[in-house]
Amino acid sequence: MNLKQNMGTVDRALRAIVGVILLALVFVGPQTPWGLIGIIPLATAAIGWCPVYLPLGLSTCGKKT
Repeated sequence: MNLKQNMGTVDRALRAIVGVILLALVFVGPQTPWGLIGIIPLATAAIGWCPVYLPLGLSTCGKKT
């Protein structure tokens, strides 16, 4: 399986922010275990590849020259 990056810098940054906010829900605020879902956007931001983009043919990476 080819894990070619399909996420741009802005996409990765937004996912990282959302992931941290969701994980914070585990420790502060409503302290709900649903905040563990934040691991998913953090992981995809870290590797730069989103599995949902693949079947949809999406990519937020800029054009390579």
